[in-house]
Amino acid sequence: MSAGDSESANHLPNLDVWEDFVVGRYKQGKSESDFRQYDATATPRVAEFYRTNHEKQTLDYVLSKEKEYFGLKRGKKSVWEAAEYLNTLVDDSDPDTDLTQIEHLLQTSEAIRQDGHPRWMVLVGFIHDLGKCLCLYGEPQWGVVGDTFPVGCAWSDHVLFPEYFSANPDASNPQYQTKYGIYEPSCGLENVHMSFGHDGYIAGVMKPYLCDEALYMLRFHSFYAWHRHGAYQYLENEKDREMLGWVKKFNPYDLYSKGHSKPDLQRLKPYYDDLFVEFLPEKVSW
Repeated sequence: MSAGDSESANHLPNLDVWEDFVVGRYKQGKSESDFRQYDATATPRVAEFYRTNHEKQTLDYVLSKEKEYFGLKRGKKSVWEAAEYLNTLVDDSDPDTDLTQIEHLLQTSEAIRQDGHPRWMVLVGFIHDLGKCLCLYGEPQWGVVGDTFPVGCAWSDHVLFPEYFSANPDASNPQYQTKYGIYEPSCGLENVHMSFGHDGYIAGVMKPYLCDEALYMLRFHSFYAWHRHGAYQYLENEKDREMLGWVKKFNPYDLYSKGHSKPDLQRLKPYYDDLFVEFLPEKVSW
């Protein structure tokens, strides 16, 4: 992909636009009918983002990106170094927040910590968005964020803006348009190729170190068609059904933990230093 193609596909001025949209769409207590306000007319920037996402997230594209990134050949960084690297994504033109990416991560993890959840889940809260460093590797936003979905099988109508899949080249492949596509019934979501983005990338980075519950939170936290709407259950196995509760437990912290008060990094750093040492090596492959 050329730089020009990448830039033209970046329809959002910054990633917070997508995150604000997700919070609004999946706000607790909203009915299915309330979601209809999130259409191309009401949210044109987000609609254009998803138009590009749905057109370009083909099975071949996903397989190529998995091959490019899942080998973890981008060098080694500590979690703090990765978070500092992500800080360069902050958009100085965004008037709505002066919080750094690290402060956003701390808001999520501290909310989990305050509610008394396990220490590994606090760690998940801190690291879950670190995969957005893909943007800094030159990947377009549509290949980094957005609701995720399986590729290589028929798309569910519960995926946001399903009408945009008509422009995806996989729409003309009969095998990919069957219920199971390239998969087997109850094959398990761990064996399904998801649309590429920061979720799958950070899950791959952390796979050697964290428990299955944590890895499901990381890999599937943007898979709203599954954990919010119950789609793709025919691909689930027993493990997926057991893990679903943990993904749902994490989701509110992902959506609703951000506030305007700044976490005190210096005060909190010793706790997180100990937390990182407990679960991770000093340097992690990215």
